[in-house]
Amino acid sequence: MRRLTRADVPLATDALARFLIGMVVVRDLDGTLLTGRIVETEAYTADDPASHSFRGPTARNRTMFERHLHAYVYFIYGTAYCLNISSEPAGVGAAVLIRALEPLTGLDAMRTQRGSAAADRDLLRGPGRVCRALDIDRRLDGADLETDARLWLGADGSPRPAVRSSLRIGISQAADRRARFYAVGSPYLSGRKALSPDL
Repeated sequence: MRRLTRADVPLATDALARFLIGMVVVRDLDGTLLTGRIVETEAYTADDPASHSFRGPTARNRTMFERHLHAYVYFIYGTAYCLNISSEPAGVGAAVLIRALEPLTGLDAMRTQRGSAAADRDLLRGPGRVCRALDIDRRLDGADLETDARLWLGADGSPRPAVRSSLRIGISQAADRRARFYAVGSPYLSGRKALSPDL
């Protein structure tokens, strides 16, 4: 597994959201590596009224304004955390939401973290499940994914999947933007099947 650096990834939100499909999230949990292949993302740009950064920096969203490849973690609906990757130069508020992963290693530990005997398909299907299974919360907000030992992104040399785009999930503003990207044919995607038709 090769760790991704800033030089490896695109410096633009939509491009990063597409590029990340097929890459691997690596979480080191007390020496146990929990890994999952990214199969679904959503892009949130600075001019997007659905983005947390749309009205400028706040204490909550300041990581979105860090240079690309920082973890932006926030709490949603009072129930779940979401993992995002900052995606533009410093000072530009934008990020890519990690919506779903295909579990690769550490599945037993993921089930323990979730407190669930979920099937493989459901372990990391949806952003809240991703964070629960990988023990990601506000402690990791601002983590530099190029250097942090706890959380990083990797490439394992697997063939890249075909990628398509669709409307985002659960969005009421800018709902017409095709800013959701997904691995075609993956059984690990979240949302309605109609959003993710095969080629």
